[in-house]
Amino acid sequence: MSVAAGGVGAGGVAGGVGDVAARVAAEAAAVERRVLERLRRWVEHETPSGDEARCLALAEAIAAELEAAGAGVDRVPAPGWGEHLVARFAGRESELEPVVILGHLDTVHPVGTLARQPFRVVEGRVEGPGTYDMKAGLVVVVEALALLAEAGTRPRRPVRLVVTCDEEAGSGTSRGLIEATAAGAAAVLVPEPPLAGGAAKTSRKGVADYRLRALGRAAHAGVEPERGVNAILELAHQIVRVVALADPARGTTINTGVIAGGTAGNVVPAEAWVSIDVRFATQEEGWRVDAALRALEPVLPGSSLQLEGGVNRPPLERTEGVVRLYERARAIAAGLGWELGEGATGGGSDGSFTAALGIPTLDGLGVEGGGAHAADEHVRVADLTRRVAFFARLLETL
Repeated sequence: MSVAAGGVGAGGVAGGVGDVAARVAAEAAAVERRVLERLRRWVEHETPSGDEARCLALAEAIAAELEAAGAGVDRVPAPGWGEHLVARFAGRESELEPVVILGHLDTVHPVGTLARQPFRVVEGRVEGPGTYDMKAGLVVVVEALALLAEAGTRPRRPVRLVVTCDEEAGSGTSRGLIEATAAGAAAVLVPEPPLAGGAAKTSRKGVADYRLRALGRAAHAGVEPERGVNAILELAHQIVRVVALADPARGTTINTGVIAGGTAGNVVPAEAWVSIDVRFATQEEGWRVDAALRALEPVLPGSSLQLEGGVNRPPLERTEGVVRLYERARAIAAGLGWELGEGATGGGSDGSFTAALGIPTLDGLGVEGGGAHAADEHVRVADLTRRVAFFARLLETL
């Protein structure tokens, strides 16, 4: 991969191009005001997944800001969800493979959350629904690109910024767009929330969701129970088998989180089901568990099984390419005076899709904070301009 193997040194600037990161440091107060104002606009525009009108309206506003920063923007309809954006920025070295940046504008917070959790800046924190996951991350990327344009320069490589509207709901309408846009990319950067302390995510577990259904036969539990086949009992046998497939030493965990079945206490239940959440650190482990689940056989005579679902997101594995990309990013952060750590997480993101294509993907590059999906969601004010400078230098030199 040319990003990792050649090109500009991690902390330097190519061909006499102005160092926008230095401008951010010199004008930190003004840049912080700009970032906070953009973040306020985006957070106060509530965008729960599946609210087509609200997500569409924010996508339109973001598209206008990207066009003002010099991008050509493709708006991709996502009926029932809103629309996805693909913003294309020219690079100084147009022949190089592009860098792709992935983000999403939807949140898990229902409309009305803002009334209980208003946007506010207090005690060094920016609070409000969607600040941490992941509107602040998107804001700093857009600010960095805007500052590059204002300085009369461009990223070293062409940049494709993808902003989707359904990530929190599983990326059902955007996965194909993400994979197509990332095709041929040198690297993918994901400004999702970082780990505690601001560390990047160099690996993510894959995620699979299933529903296992047991079918039996109903009968009167007191008069002729022998005519029945107890679906709940069958499911109990299967749950023991399912949980035994976990292998924590290899990073594979299995949770049977929701269960239901039966109709009344005096009826032998004819149907029962359980939800199964599987997390796996390697694709091979995901395949192993999937194959085992599909091979389950009923225990009770007269019962049967049905399995629905599958892999939702592949793992982001810590490959050599990911490590080289991280080392470049870490060196750039060090040149700006701070340490960018790394680590792993059990949650998935859209970066998992591009990693599965073999493209070096560095995740968790968003703004330090906490409270994802919770009432205390927030980011640290002090990290906002630092991340703007980081992205500006990263894009100038990568």
